[in-house]
Amino acid sequence: MISLLHVSDLHFGPPYHERVGEALRAFAHRLAPDCIVASGDFTQRAREEQFAAARAFLDTLPRVPTVVTPGNHDVPLYRGLERLSDPYRHYCTYISDKLDSVTTIPGAVIVSLNSTAPRMAITNGRIHRRQIDFAREAFQGVPDDVHRIIVAHHHFAPPPDWEGADVMPKAKRALDAFTEMRVDLILGGHLHRAYIGNSLDVYAGTDREHGIIIAQSGTSTSRRGRAREREKNSLNVLRLGGGVIRVTHYMYFEDAGDFVPTSRHLFFRRGRPPLLDEESDVGHGMESIFMDDRKEPRATARGEG
Repeated sequence: MISLLHVSDLHFGPPYHERVGEALRAFAHRLAPDCIVASGDFTQRAREEQFAAARAFLDTLPRVPTVVTPGNHDVPLYRGLERLSDPYRHYCTYISDKLDSVTTIPGAVIVSLNSTAPRMAITNGRIHRRQIDFAREAFQGVPDDVHRIIVAHHHFAPPPDWEGADVMPKAKRALDAFTEMRVDLILGGHLHRAYIGNSLDVYAGTDREHGIIIAQSGTSTSRRGRAREREKNSLNVLRLGGGVIRVTHYMYFEDAGDFVPTSRHLFFRRGRPPLLDEESDVGHGMESIFMDDRKEPRATARGEG
């Protein structure tokens, strides 16, 4: 069983919520995950002191593999010359010197893709063909029982609420390519509210049987939550193993002073359990997860209303 802590949109700078940050740090140490994913927007305005604060915070989290990717707030917005000439200078100094990366942990290969486009689009992002090729090469030869995960800041699927937002240009091209690679999971942020589902919910694609689980995190430590998470903070905890992927959504509540689970989502890897083999128990373990759904309602005892 692999455990992942997924946070996003920390926004060090004026929007950063110190008390929530302390709660996140304590939560991470209690969870003791196998890996931490931080899907972009470490800063509010890409200033050096904000990156230094973000790095100091990351260094206090559990010493486990940490997957990062830049967000649109991690490149200068108003410093136009710097944005055009050297947009990732502070990010590479304080967070990571790799914009696209591959992280391997037991049971999973995680490919992080830089979806920011500082010279093309300030807010929305891009995934280029060369990055799709980068992911394809990273997953080449990976055993079938090893999970394949993509991390990007911007979203490939729209949020299911009234406060809509356009997906990245050519998101469908990327989803088709990731489906062909048998990617199991996409993790992202950017929109400051969580939503969890399947790529087939928004795009049937060329392969209508092997959808990709998409888990978006809200803003984990800033005051910039949106829609139902307005002025709220959230994160996701994922547990992968036994052919099942569980995503638990946590939100921070002031009266608890902590992140509290608010929903859990369970998916079969590759969309369904394996077909049952009459000569073995293959598939029985996973199907048993839903056995309670098949039981007949217990008969009411005679004389009871």
